[in-house]
Amino acid sequence: MSACLETVWEAVTPDRVRKTLLDLLNIYSPSGKEEDVQLYLEGLLGRAGFAVERQEVEHGRYNLCLTMGKGEPRLYLVGHVDTVPAWDLEEFGPQEADGVVRGLGSADMKGGCAAMVEAWLALSEALPAEKLPSVGLLLVVGEEENGDGSATFLERCRPPWVVIGEPTGLAACCAHYGYLEAGFVTSGHRSHSSLPELGHNAVESMLRVLLHLGSDILFDRESSQIVYSIREMRSSRAGFVVPDRCETWIDLHLPPDMDPAAIQEAIRTIVADAGRSIAGLDLNVSFDFTSRGYTLDSGNPFLPVVRESYPTLGKQLRFDSFRSHSDGNLFFAAGSQPLILGPGSLETAHTPDEHVLFDDVVAAARIYAALCLRIGSLS
Repeated sequence: MSACLETVWEAVTPDRVRKTLLDLLNIYSPSGKEEDVQLYLEGLLGRAGFAVERQEVEHGRYNLCLTMGKGEPRLYLVGHVDTVPAWDLEEFGPQEADGVVRGLGSADMKGGCAAMVEAWLALSEALPAEKLPSVGLLLVVGEEENGDGSATFLERCRPPWVVIGEPTGLAACCAHYGYLEAGFVTSGHRSHSSLPELGHNAVESMLRVLLHLGSDILFDRESSQIVYSIREMRSSRAGFVVPDRCETWIDLHLPPDMDPAAIQEAIRTIVADAGRSIAGLDLNVSFDFTSRGYTLDSGNPFLPVVRESYPTLGKQLRFDSFRSHSDGNLFFAAGSQPLILGPGSLETAHTPDEHVLFDDVVAAARIYAALCLRIGSLS
């Protein structure tokens, strides 16, 4: 390990990481309501002497962007500050015990944001101005909805390298699944619930469509590489009637090399065949959101850094493919090369048991600092 990196790692302060993380978790910031958490981060970084730029996404919603070093940054650390809504959680704030921090957004991804902020502070404190790497820090809104924060940033800047702190359990994800959102609407004929023979039940039609779709080899969970989940279903509500409309949304996560357009066509073919066995089927299929997966070139500059850093930190290096959707898909489509790496795990994200290992948040800060030093110094 170089003397420069050792100095930066020593500047990473666990007590400061803990305070930043707990403060972030105490601020409720679901998508669309991120201003309070952005004000906190703007104040924290501003008091540390940084010029923090607001990038307006829409009224009252903005990204925060900072840079250091000379010239255009070669690498950006990217974290999203929004979370899913609290839904049925009685409490969303942090609880810490035995080295584990729990709370809404602890894994996805306020743990990653706290680590990125700490890496930024440690770099600036440990190095003289002339040795600062050419890197940026981007704290975005809207990732849990439509990625509008990152999309706004990409309208004006497309960095060659990006690290996104999504929860990977510190695995280095140089490959990323694609994503496809499929919407299904069945239409029927409304009648009084006691006289179903006079109507056509859109819910029954939808259930038969989903069973038909799920029986296809393309969606066989034992053999298919596609990860799919029926996320939501709802019908028309008119009170004690046979429903005349049913809507369903399905999330499909596709292996990095799978073409979403081909899967769309396959789904249309499968459900078209359903009409032969489902009497009176009136079905509309749409694909409202799609993004292709990717795999980084094996010669990318992330690999030597993580291979050198993990043994020193006492961590076991694992490589994986990121199985969810993230802003990484947007950055890759725009020409950037995104590494997905952060504390916490997808297994607990968006659940009442969401948590992150505090030691992994500190380790992530040091890994991010190492990546900044190496890649931010590339010519």
